[in-house]
Amino acid sequence: MCDTAKLRGKIIEKGLNQTTLAKKVGIDRSTLNRKLKDGGTFTIEEANKIAIALGISGNEAISIFFAEVVA
Repeated sequence: MCDTAKLRGKIIEKGLNQTTLAKKVGIDRSTLNRKLKDGGTFTIEEANKIAIALGISGNEAISIFFAEVVA
């Protein structure tokens, strides 16, 4: 499960918005918005493209896209 709070923070930190990021990644803005709202299930390809677009390291991407869920 994706740490959407951390991902949203990175989007803001890089001065982007969901529309711009969605265009860079090649997905519809509404799809990105839904994935960010619903706990974020991204494909490996989407996660890789987002990591590249945001300029984040591999370890940071892992901590965002493969976040441990604590019940």
